[in-house]
Amino acid sequence: MSKNNKALNLRDKISGNEVDLSLCNLTEVPVRELALFTKATVVDLSCNNITSLPPEFCNLTHLVKVDLSKNQLTCLPDDVGNLTSLQHLDLYNNKLTVLPVSFSQLRGLKWLDLKDNPLEASLAKAAGDCLDEKQCKQCASKVLQHMRGLQDEADRAREKRLLREKELERKREVKQREREAREKEARKREKAEEKEKRRKEYNAQMAAVAAREQQKKKSEDKKKKNGQAADKKVVEESAPKPRRSLIGLMFKLLLLLLLGLAGVAAACRLTDLQKEAVCVPVNVALDDSLSWAKEQEGVVRQLVQNLSSAAKEFLESTQAPKN
Repeated sequence: MSKNNKALNLRDKISGNEVDLSLCNLTEVPVRELALFTKATVVDLSCNNITSLPPEFCNLTHLVKVDLSKNQLTCLPDDVGNLTSLQHLDLYNNKLTVLPVSFSQLRGLKWLDLKDNPLEASLAKAAGDCLDEKQCKQCASKVLQHMRGLQDEADRAREKRLLREKELERKREVKQREREAREKEARKREKAEEKEKRRKEYNAQMAAVAAREQQKKKSEDKKKKNGQAADKKVVEESAPKPRRSLIGLMFKLLLLLLLGLAGVAAACRLTDLQKEAVCVPVNVALDDSLSWAKEQEGVVRQLVQNLSSAAKEFLESTQAPKN
């Protein structure tokens, strides 16, 4: 059957603000069709084979009175509390055991019938017998009160659960922070150890360099001392030589002087220069010297002998470096 036919059939069931769908052998509620008629605030779905209400049923917030008696309902939608306009609800002779917690939100509910349902003990006690109008009104009040208690318990349980979850999250965060702190401390310790290792390596390198420098300095000092000792030895060995050279030089000068004097004396004695005024004192001195020499012949011989020895030594000393 098409949607229009269903709508047409539902229109045939409407009388004023009431929709009578009882004894229609329904297995489900025509929610879409009922949503089209917002002025139909009273719905009779009794005496059918409905086993459950779809979640969309909770969107029919215009409903004021609903009769679902003598069906096969085992539960109500979780969001049944959205039916805020609902005042009258007949659930007689179904298979309900519990009601959803959101049932406590039906604050406008004035009348409720739950008899002939296998309700759990606490809910059955709150519902009472529902044998007359007064008891059904009391049922609505007491069941709402009972469901509010369950709602409060559920809220407390949810709050406790949230607190536990929050506490667990806090503990996880604390553990995470502690783990991060340990890891940070470990990294810091590793860096410190690495730095200390590099410092020791640097100190070892500096110590090695200092040791090499000290060894080098010792070697240089040793070489310097050895050089100074060698120089001192050379100086000591070569020290007499200047004296011998000085004596030889003096003998050379003396010999040259004697030769010069002999040359001057020979020139003034044997040449025509003897008559010159310059040579007169030379010849006189020569004559005096010869006279004195004859008188000191022995001394002269000794002097000549000494001069010969000195000249011989001088010649030997001058020839030694050449060899």
